[in-house]
Amino acid sequence: MRVAIVHDWLNQYGGAERVLEALHALYPDAPVFTAMYAPAAMPLAYRTWDIRTSFLQRLPLVTTRHQFYLMLYPRAIESFDLAAYDLVLSSSSAFAKGAIAGPRAPHVCYCHTPMRFGWDYAGYARHEHIPALVRWLLPPFIRRVREWDRRTADRVDCFIANSRNVADRIRRYYDRDSVIIQPPVDMSRFCPVDRSEVGDYYLVLSRLVPYKRIDLAVRAFALLDRPLLVAGDGRARPDLEAIAPPNVRFLGRVPDADVPGLYARCRAFIFPGEEDLGIAPLEAMAAGRPVIAYAAGGALETVIEGQTGVFFREQTPESLAQAVRDLETLEFDPVVLRRQAGQFDITSFQARVRAVVDECVGRGVRRIA
Repeated sequence: MRVAIVHDWLNQYGGAERVLEALHALYPDAPVFTAMYAPAAMPLAYRTWDIRTSFLQRLPLVTTRHQFYLMLYPRAIESFDLAAYDLVLSSSSAFAKGAIAGPRAPHVCYCHTPMRFGWDYAGYARHEHIPALVRWLLPPFIRRVREWDRRTADRVDCFIANSRNVADRIRRYYDRDSVIIQPPVDMSRFCPVDRSEVGDYYLVLSRLVPYKRIDLAVRAFALLDRPLLVAGDGRARPDLEAIAPPNVRFLGRVPDADVPGLYARCRAFIFPGEEDLGIAPLEAMAAGRPVIAYAAGGALETVIEGQTGVFFREQTPESLAQAVRDLETLEFDPVVLRRQAGQFDITSFQARVRAVVDECVGRGVRRIA
């Protein structure tokens, strides 16, 4: 079976890309079609893949300022010639699900979320540094993108949602059902350390972009006399460094080989944003460490309060700081933490995705458009 994988873009590394890696491992001979690709920003292993980019790849600054080309992404994704493939598997948090499969090829979409900026523009823009004139001009274009997003949902034969949260949005925005398969954790990468080896630092590991709300963690630790390590990079880093107190240290992008040790030795992992699911908290649990998470979105599906972490219920520095203090009064069992993370192991993820694909292929094409 000839399989094509379609992914939005490859210029930043996060949870969606770890899902992509698991999908690619299922179909290692499949080419990956993507709007644009920045090799230096991605793991070295990607350079061994068959990655095929759109016309956007030739445009200036596209890999560093891709938001400027927002209105071109639908055309870029639709430009891929997928007629020769028996299955299209899209990994989509924005545009990839709009890929046009051949008339006899089923299209299975792993949906990380319906595009945030399209369906919740006000919430998205609130945390972005968008000039006033641009903010005033953008809404008509956002409406057009949202209309395209709704229309192209009918190109998908089977939706896989990464969480109950996203399944609800798929139903609300696209009027479609979906199968829920949470993102995978490679349990073999992580292992708890002896209690004596656990450090005194708290950890954030994330792309540093505004909607992740890393600013909450930085401001919360200004109220606490504890060290916070922030691993990761992104366009929000200069703003975060500008407000950071001396006990907050920025590590930049950390090599993959160093990540398991960072998790295993932290006092707890901080997850301050509202995410669709979030792989990082599960990785922390796999390493035997608890999570402090905002009580919304996907964290409600992965964190068990009092057993694998604690929640804070207001997105304020004060509420997060209090959650840190509350966590320090509790004990957490690494065995329980790993058991919770193990429900999301990569082998289970791949088996469930393959089952959905096989069922969809067996049913054949049922697309409306």
